[in-house]
Amino acid sequence: MPTSNNYFHLHLVSDSTGETLITVARAVAAQYANVTPVEHVYPLVRSQKQLDRVLDEIEEAPGIVLFTLLEKDLVARLEDKCKGINVPSLSIIGPVMQLFEAYLGAATTGRVGAQHVLNAEYFKRIDALNYTMIHDDGQHVEGLDDADVVLVGVSRTSKTPTSIYLANRGIRTANVPLVPGIPVPAQLETLTRPLVVSLHATPERLIQVRTNRLLSMGADSSGDTYTDKQSVAEEVAFARKLSAKHDWPLLDVTRRSIEETAAAIMKLYSDRQRNRPSE
Repeated sequence: MPTSNNYFHLHLVSDSTGETLITVARAVAAQYANVTPVEHVYPLVRSQKQLDRVLDEIEEAPGIVLFTLLEKDLVARLEDKCKGINVPSLSIIGPVMQLFEAYLGAATTGRVGAQHVLNAEYFKRIDALNYTMIHDDGQHVEGLDDADVVLVGVSRTSKTPTSIYLANRGIRTANVPLVPGIPVPAQLETLTRPLVVSLHATPERLIQVRTNRLLSMGADSSGDTYTDKQSVAEEVAFARKLSAKHDWPLLDVTRRSIEETAAAIMKLYSDRQRNRPSE
């Protein structure tokens, strides 16, 4: 590896947005805790002139080159350059496309950014995002029955970011905070169509997150019930008891990332849809 400083250069070259590359590269890089990638992301590379600028940067900072390019001339030029300066390069979608072609017996259409077309699925995601933003943090509870998923939980259990992540997958998601001493909305307790999922975390984790939140806002957390150990423990117990009463599935987010939490919820939602009798 051409560095001794615990980092390496990672060049991500795409003829589209680069989202696929970034996701794959970060998933692999996360397995190497002792080295840090310095990402160079080049989206929308669709001409020789654009590629030339990328090749100059790769030569100035050699490292691993990953790409998702469909134009054969661009691919050939990139691979030749990498070989010439002795840096490794790999097409992320090339082997997958070859597998598809072999199985389906048909060549690809070669449409750049085909996954981002403005089709029905795209507009479904936009609709879900609009719904989720309107129904964030217990707002407009009269529309909860129109949700696919409703998330409940005490403060700082990642309800809002998880809701937005799910919405970006086309799942209309609302979220409602659970606060001891404040009755939950009647609409929430009578829901039958949406999947209601209760997010919870350990009191210790909640106190840590809440304290950091207050510090970032320049507020003093001392003597505040928001971060008091006994008060937080009572909040957690209250949320668990309420969830058990309504048979809402509990999901522990203490050590889960937003992506992992969303994946678990999507599985619950998928299982529920599959087992639900057709109307």
